[in-house]
Amino acid sequence: MRKTLFCLALLALQQSAFAEPPKVVDGRFVSADGMTLYTFDKDTTPGVSACTGGCTSYWPAAVASSSDKPSGDWTLIPSADGKQQWAYKGHPLYRYAADKQAGDTKGDGFKDVWHTAKP
Repeated sequence: MRKTLFCLALLALQQSAFAEPPKVVDGRFVSADGMTLYTFDKDTTPGVSACTGGCTSYWPAAVASSSDKPSGDWTLIPSADGKQQWAYKGHPLYRYAADKQAGDTKGDGFKDVWHTAKP
């Protein structure tokens, strides 16, 4: 029992140690794994995502882990699937399904309403 509790405590500590908001790489926001993040022009109400239904298949939310905490300009909002989604200055952030590796920016300018998220 004691060993199980120790392992659970260690796991919780490790998860919280890696919890962090998106970061800036080459002037754009990326997720912890280096994937480019995007904003959506149709998100006109701060803290509310307009990307719902089929939109989320192509533009999944930049989901936060359960241990992530909002800080400064970084907030967490409910995503379409009920998880917590990162938002920067009220703008929800998304990934693009066609971006296959870190550094891809295939979604930038898509249909003139999706843009690489920048500070």
